[in-house]
Amino acid sequence: MALKLNQINLGLLSKDIKAPQYNRLKVGQGIVHIGVGGFHRAHQTVYTEDLFNRGEDLQWGFCGIGLLEHDSKMRDVMQAQNHLYTLLVRSAAGDVPRIVGSIVNYLFAPGNEQAVIEKMADKETKIVSLTITEGGYYIHSGTGDFDDSHPDIQYDLKHPEKPKSSFGYLLAALNLRRVRGQVPFTIMSCDNIQGNGSVARKMILSFAQLSNPELATWIAEKVAFPNSMVDRITPATTDEQRDLVREKFGIDDGWPVMTEPFMQWVIEDHFTMGRPAWEKVGAQMTADVLPYEVMKLRLLNAAHQALCYVAMLLGYEFVYEAMGDADISKLVTLMMDVDVTPILAEVPGVDLSAYKKTLIERFANPAIGDQLSRIGIYGSTGIPKFVLPSIEEQLRRGGSIKFLAFVIASWIRYLDGKDEKGKTINMKDPNAPKLHAIAVKSDRSAAPLLALREIFSEGLANTPLFKNMVEKFLSDFYEKGTRATLRETIAG
Repeated sequence: MALKLNQINLGLLSKDIKAPQYNRLKVGQGIVHIGVGGFHRAHQTVYTEDLFNRGEDLQWGFCGIGLLEHDSKMRDVMQAQNHLYTLLVRSAAGDVPRIVGSIVNYLFAPGNEQAVIEKMADKETKIVSLTITEGGYYIHSGTGDFDDSHPDIQYDLKHPEKPKSSFGYLLAALNLRRVRGQVPFTIMSCDNIQGNGSVARKMILSFAQLSNPELATWIAEKVAFPNSMVDRITPATTDEQRDLVREKFGIDDGWPVMTEPFMQWVIEDHFTMGRPAWEKVGAQMTADVLPYEVMKLRLLNAAHQALCYVAMLLGYEFVYEAMGDADISKLVTLMMDVDVTPILAEVPGVDLSAYKKTLIERFANPAIGDQLSRIGIYGSTGIPKFVLPSIEEQLRRGGSIKFLAFVIASWIRYLDGKDEKGKTINMKDPNAPKLHAIAVKSDRSAAPLLALREIFSEGLANTPLFKNMVEKFLSDFYEKGTRATLRETIAG
């Protein structure tokens, strides 16, 4: 019989399963976190858990916040399990479980707006961290500015006392702290956005200027928005994984988290009310996150895009399957070595050759089961950030864009919606319906999609070398097939 995961049963689990080595009753709630999903529970909470197990910084426990109606499921699981959960680190060497206890509270915002606002405004709260995905920042896709026309923002401007957006809650809580004469909390973005702290600051200040200009001035002067770079592959939890945790380790956990052994966190050391000593457990504190961000976005994230679409066209479902294909693995390596590495600045403390080797090993991890369709979610929003900046820089330098152009063509071919065998592809990109409709009507030309200014700049789309290369690859995809086009590309 599997044991239901909760505080009472913690001591009954196998001694081989690492569990909290500290008194959870003594853990404070110094950090409020918005967006308690798999990544947060595989990353920020784990660094903090490792710190707690050293007997240090117990005041920095997490209070999770769920803003969306569907977060009620996470609330129910977390509350039933005393906020404990199983983290299963998976690799070819085997599965290693541990129980994480650094989240000690969880508040569900819908219907409890004031309680959440007061929690953030409480003097114990020193950091409010975010994993709200890029969509939660309300960035206008065309201009990069704040999208004040979004329905959530319009609602919050009219109902500041009962907000819907994370920004609405942040402003309401910060305003209470301002009125009460308190020091503001630090806002720490942990989302996969270049300059995430700077982006959060820009968007929140834009919203505050519309809502309360006096508050906007106070935020601009007083609130810290450290940038950070985060990295750990964390697929969505499935019922099969719940069964695995129950059957293999005897733990009945409603929402375990699967992840890889690798994790990385680089943080700009800029906080208004202190922070945990994360550097003692592997995080890297720095004055400049940018080189690390650029490295990750243009290598890891771009490599994901490189393997994703061609692999789905060939009928693969998982990342490790794609990396088991020698042609795809070679494409990823060539893209990183030839098209991207020459334009990367030196990254302090990082050996780029070793980093790229680690990426290949991580992608090939058969135990993770990371789905290609998950990576495909980021096509329309990720390609402009992960792939196009390298193309633009190489064009300025006169360097190679061959493999990056192939990636763009493979994405456009994928948007047709059918793989090599005519099977419908599971496209999860939020913009997929619009993009698919354009691709179907394009008569196998890249031009209509290159004309989308929210993705491709006019200058890039009209650069003959880039445009002609993408068109040639796309034509080959249709006329010669994916495999032949791929092999010709990597052959020389």
